[in-house]
Amino acid sequence: MREPVELRRQRILAAVESRGSARVSDLAAELQVSVVTVRRDVEELAQEGRLRRGHGVVRSTLAAQDLSAAPAPDGEAVAVVVPERHSYLYESLHGARSVLEAAGKRIALHIAPQVAGAERPLVERALADGAAGLLLAPRWRTRADEEGDYGWLAALDVPAVLMERRPRPGSVLHAMDSVCSDHAYGVHLAVQHLAGLGHRRIVFATRDDSPTARTLRSACARIADAHPLVEEWAWTLCAPEAGQDGPYTEQETADLSALLRKVGATAAVLHGDVDALMLVQRLADNGVRVPEDCSVVAYDDVVAGLGTTPLTAVAPPKAEVGRAAAELLLQRLAAPRGGGGPVRRIELLPSLRVRGSTRARAGAADRDE
Repeated sequence: MREPVELRRQRILAAVESRGSARVSDLAAELQVSVVTVRRDVEELAQEGRLRRGHGVVRSTLAAQDLSAAPAPDGEAVAVVVPERHSYLYESLHGARSVLEAAGKRIALHIAPQVAGAERPLVERALADGAAGLLLAPRWRTRADEEGDYGWLAALDVPAVLMERRPRPGSVLHAMDSVCSDHAYGVHLAVQHLAGLGHRRIVFATRDDSPTARTLRSACARIADAHPLVEEWAWTLCAPEAGQDGPYTEQETADLSALLRKVGATAAVLHGDVDALMLVQRLADNGVRVPEDCSVVAYDDVVAGLGTTPLTAVAPPKAEVGRAAAELLLQRLAAPRGGGGPVRRIELLPSLRVRGSTRARAGAADRDE
């Protein structure tokens, strides 16, 4: 199924704004669409004043505003390493950028390709170029990928802060500064909202290919099991390519529409927005109406509000995570070497944005009396 046009344009905006500028050909490769498609999108975005066009290059209007307001920072560099094609973390990057540039730090952005171990050579290059500190969000698609990075990360001799990554308790990285969203609380908000609307049977569909995805999967099981109003629930991968740590049972890879029918579910929680939007489309094709027949909650809220039916969504504080991580890194950089106080593990609470994809279950009040 094709990606919605507005969603693709949001991804273009996120990529350009995170870097300040980008080549049209690079954007086409990242989005896996034609150069002609990207040019058409860029033309529309430029007419709306959301981007600036150049010859084969697209520039952020935010970057233009920043440059006109203040000279480019010429202080010591901070390297920021984030995965490619990750609009969620690009919002965190925006937050970090505002804090670092206000402090006169120069940002050296490194985009890690989608292969295991891609971050280490980028960090080594950044340190060789003189980076004084690091903000990191490794992709860590599997637990093995994560644990494989522990050794060299623990050996870093410059201040470093993890964004939206929380190393396993008791590991060698347990005592590394990190700033995360409290994703378990986000799941709690979704379940509490649906239960309050009378939904008693819920299907959870999440990814299982990142630390955030694995946290969400665990939280879904724990919270649904403990909730007194949830009668039955099931979990499955939100897409076949969303799992890396299998093997998975037949139910855990089941078609989501079929699983909803099997469980008799009247609500679904999906990670993330794109899969939630596509589920609504598939349900409509099968004559299932959202929210009349099935309520849907998305997790991420990057583009959840752009659907034909705007989706209720859990919104992690993405930009605030970046800002808090940058502020923590600045404290480390300002302190005497080896100082700066105890290691900090900061958690920020998500919020729930209620839109048109959730409503009270029909007849719930009568049946629950």
